[in-house]
Amino acid sequence: MLTLMRSLFAALLLLPVLLLPARALDVKLTTFTLKNGMQVVVIPDHRAPVVTHMVWYRVGAADEPMGKTGAVHFLEHLLFKGTKKIRPGEFSKIVKRHGGNDNAFTSRDYTAYFQRIAKQHLPLVMELEADRIANLQLSDKDVKTELEVIKEERRQRTENDPRALFAERLNAALFVAHPYRRPVVGWMADVENLTLDDVMRFYRRYYTPANAIVVVAGDVTPEEVRKLAERYYAPLPNTAQRPLRWRTPEPPALAARRIEMRDARARQPMFQRLYVAPSYRTAKGLQAHALEVLAEALGGGATSVLYRRLVVEEKVAAFAGAYYSGNDRDYGTFGIYAVPAPGVKREKLEQRIDAVLREVMANGIDAKRLKRTKEALTASAIYALDSQFALARIFGAALASDSTIEGVLQWDERIAEVSNADIIAAARKVLKPAGSVSGWLLPAPPALARADAAAQGRQKQEKVAP
Repeated sequence: MLTLMRSLFAALLLLPVLLLPARALDVKLTTFTLKNGMQVVVIPDHRAPVVTHMVWYRVGAADEPMGKTGAVHFLEHLLFKGTKKIRPGEFSKIVKRHGGNDNAFTSRDYTAYFQRIAKQHLPLVMELEADRIANLQLSDKDVKTELEVIKEERRQRTENDPRALFAERLNAALFVAHPYRRPVVGWMADVENLTLDDVMRFYRRYYTPANAIVVVAGDVTPEEVRKLAERYYAPLPNTAQRPLRWRTPEPPALAARRIEMRDARARQPMFQRLYVAPSYRTAKGLQAHALEVLAEALGGGATSVLYRRLVVEEKVAAFAGAYYSGNDRDYGTFGIYAVPAPGVKREKLEQRIDAVLREVMANGIDAKRLKRTKEALTASAIYALDSQFALARIFGAALASDSTIEGVLQWDERIAEVSNADIIAAARKVLKPAGSVSGWLLPAPPALARADAAAQGRQKQEKVAP
């Protein structure tokens, strides 16, 4: 959340230890930078003798070149294949034998690896991660085998789910030029052609200490973590300079876009509209915080404005909601979704949604709802911090997206400052038709469904034919 200024990174290099005081969310943490540029964040939590250890790399799907979509996600999988010391597949087995669990995930802006394990085994997982930062070993066989896993993952999570497929196409229509239009898992045509050379180039360029952040939350002290980091991570050499993250910006929005997707697997019509919005990092003043409050008040549950108006009072929708996603590095997304009630025409549902939006842009949110919404958002954030894993993830994701620790710690204070005037200004700035894409996911007519089924059957036969 909010901008991670380059001056902050420079300051961390100059200061041996930067101790940040507790803010309104009452999180005490320490951050320091090793001599090779790796940033380390320590969040003490002494409620149980357990630690969550995470390594974040500032590389995500938006950093891939054209024609190589899916490479970052593919590399995430391949990091479990093995090193000079660890045989393929042994990494997770070692963690499990010591009573821990591990996994990894990729987003538009970062890739992260984590282990949750008893405190006494923190040196072990640090040694394992340091090893695969520097010593990954892959073969063509590893790549070919894992490539089939990636392709099947895309089929299962996206191509076999009409809602996921619809969301992917809607997002691709929302961003005209910026790489956020690409799916994190990659387009299938690109994924099928990824090679060992492709992933090793990404590995050498991005998996380098100066481009990494280590976050340790749990039953530790900053001094303990610093000693271990100096032992395992500080000796690692950089294989490349920290890459600049320049991405093609979105051009000025000139026209609203619409898509309609019919799928035999869709059970009911669904409407969704997306707007390009500022992220917490790029927003000015309280704009991002105002969008967060607006989305919660407008469509955050059964008591929200959209739900009460469209579902309860007017009965034109079976369900309706809204959300704001503002934690990505370059842009955020403001979304609205609804399912029409039986017999309600699509045009009428969109008209009623537009009417509610016009009211919000003219009058904002009433004072009681505004107060209640801000309190609910703050309470949810505080409850989330009860999780050790959530603590590590919140701060790691912010830093890996080039946002600041201060922005996270001040979040609830800024939410409390949001006024109705802020909400109106943010709504008028973001909820413009020209910056949106609207889409309908519709059940396919019976005849079209039968034709699709026949085509899919022919494709399966062609794949298995000798």
